[in-house]
Amino acid sequence: MTTIAILGLGEAGRLYARGLGDEGAVVRGFDPHHVLGDPAILQVSTLGEALAGADVVLSLVGGAAAASLAREALPLVPRAAVYADLNTGSPELKQGVAAIAADAGVPMADVAVLAPVYRAAHHTELLASGPGAPVLAERLAPFGVPIAVVEGGAGEAARLRLLRSVVMKGLAALVLEGLGAARAAGAEEWLHDQIAAEFGPDGAALVDRLVEGTLRHAVRREHEVRDALAALEATGEPSDMTRAALVWFERIVASQHE
Repeated sequence: MTTIAILGLGEAGRLYARGLGDEGAVVRGFDPHHVLGDPAILQVSTLGEALAGADVVLSLVGGAAAASLAREALPLVPRAAVYADLNTGSPELKQGVAAIAADAGVPMADVAVLAPVYRAAHHTELLASGPGAPVLAERLAPFGVPIAVVEGGAGEAARLRLLRSVVMKGLAALVLEGLGAARAAGAEEWLHDQIAAEFGPDGAALVDRLVEGTLRHAVRREHEVRDALAALEATGEPSDMTRAALVWFERIVASQHE
């Protein structure tokens, strides 16, 4: 029986906890900031209780808290376990978590989540790198978790995700800009249909996801675009479109905090 500790029970953590539990894993969740009261999820009150005897530890607390959680949790993680950081963060952040894990003698996997978790829950496609990636893929495979392992150390999966974000977040900003201008001209529905037709049979749903997902997760995605811009600048390649996308995300976040 595989025991999985899930650290962080926000939207993604809750969905992973429910899904993995339904698949037959023993799941223990820990989050001092969210008391779920969900009978489908065993939420324990201490970090040590969550980690005791765990085979897999999934960190889902957000990039800002990833390193501090790792420093607190990894001394308590069993050495036979694998510590997976699924948080949105820069390659440098993932490398920092990997260094903490190495000091604790625990293999770490840098995991990039390639789509919003609310759409497919624990069936969301993942990309993993680092010394713990093959072990993570093996241990989660029986529960229907799709993980593609890529060569390279911690940070490589995060780097590839940021390259994908250049396109996907830039596309979202472009769609928002076009629809906004069309709305002002009284042609929003027409342009929506035109864009959807270019995206194929599921185009309308994709346009709606780009718009709704951007507005729903604007703060997190602003940080992601900022990291993507830094990754682009590090390559020496032009980054004009990503700079413009960041302006859009900053504007959305500012409007939501007015």
